[in-house]
Amino acid sequence: MVDLSLLRESLEVLGSDGGHVGRVDHVHGDQIELAKLDFGSGFKHHMIPVSWIHHVDAHVHLNVTKDEAKARWTEKH
Repeated sequence: MVDLSLLRESLEVLGSDGGHVGRVDHVHGDQIELAKLDFGSGFKHHMIPVSWIHHVDAHVHLNVTKDEAKARWTEKH
């Protein structure tokens, strides 16, 4: 279980392959909202589940690759 208190605004989110997925904007329950103003996000808010987090240190490390995350994230409406 990941300690969600470690998630902070602007932390870089990395796929399991080290690829840039985005940056944390907010945490909404079991979802992380990625920052809109980030080249990785295509300048749209995207949501990823907290369950994808492998661990958090100076970055948020996911248990899916960058391409998997981008294929499966949802756009915030």
